[in-house]
Amino acid sequence: MNDRIAWLARRDGTVILGKGPFTAVAEPPADGVAFYKRGFASQEEMPWWIPSDFQRMPVEEFQRMNAVMDAPVIRWETPDAMPFSFVFQEIMACIHQGQIEKTVPVVTEVGEAGVAVGKAVMSAMASQSAPLYSYGWASEEGGFAGATPELLFSLDGLRLETAALAGTARREDEAVFGVDEKEIREHEYVAQTLVSKLLDLGTLQRKERSVLRLGSIIHFHTGITVDLETPQDPKQLLRLLHPTPALGPLPRTSETMDMLRIWREHLGCPEEFGAPFGVWDCGKFEAVVAIRGLWWDEKRVSLPAGCGIIEASRLVNEWRELRLKRAAVKAFIS
Repeated sequence: MNDRIAWLARRDGTVILGKGPFTAVAEPPADGVAFYKRGFASQEEMPWWIPSDFQRMPVEEFQRMNAVMDAPVIRWETPDAMPFSFVFQEIMACIHQGQIEKTVPVVTEVGEAGVAVGKAVMSAMASQSAPLYSYGWASEEGGFAGATPELLFSLDGLRLETAALAGTARREDEAVFGVDEKEIREHEYVAQTLVSKLLDLGTLQRKERSVLRLGSIIHFHTGITVDLETPQDPKQLLRLLHPTPALGPLPRTSETMDMLRIWREHLGCPEEFGAPFGVWDCGKFEAVVAIRGLWWDEKRVSLPAGCGIIEASRLVNEWRELRLKRAAVKAFIS
């Protein structure tokens, strides 16, 4: 842990950078900084990690500190479609039996580089800018880092902000994407679930659905704000909101989470993929969803991507969407 660093780019244009050694604790310090890190389906007793040193800085300064290095040459192994096909058929059977309405399996592409990739991956992810949130928990030897478009929530006093992000297409298909019933339905599962979970906490405002453009990929995006009636504990909000149907099952129960966990393990998904990753800063908290990233162990690299499956989903379309999302991450390091 001594050589590990952690960072998160925040919505206000700043980055918090923490340096090891880190100390794991059950609760964040009231007047200090701590990173929140855990697995997707786990509930660690001590998920808060206090750095021995930290810095707050503008994102531009952070990017200068991590000047882009030469991209590593990674030999990617094309994922086998058969395991995903089996999982897809199992999920569709569960949907037809009424056990679930939606869930999100993850396919992981792996690769091998000629040299250790840690520095190059961290540099590439640090160089990404809004509307992406750069994040990382890393050392040169291993870790994960990415640039996610998905804010889980931010909490500042009695103001909570979150967003539904679901539905994916290529940039050139935007015209038809805007009227695609399957993509709209998938997005509404997420947006309506967030609204229902937050409605009793205060005065809620749901913004109109829009299209978020991220290079070659587009998504539906719906912003949601809540003026809270009473102060909220970040850990309770994390339990309430994570995982949303954008990364998790609908309905979310212990049984459907167990089903998704088994599917993720079967397809080789890293435990932190899709998990909340956040930073506590003297009473303010901001968490993103750890997607659009790379996991590495020296020269070995993993690139996971998920797809939302509902009754209207088709195997070939979901396989294509997974490839599209992985290509977007590869573009970060090309």
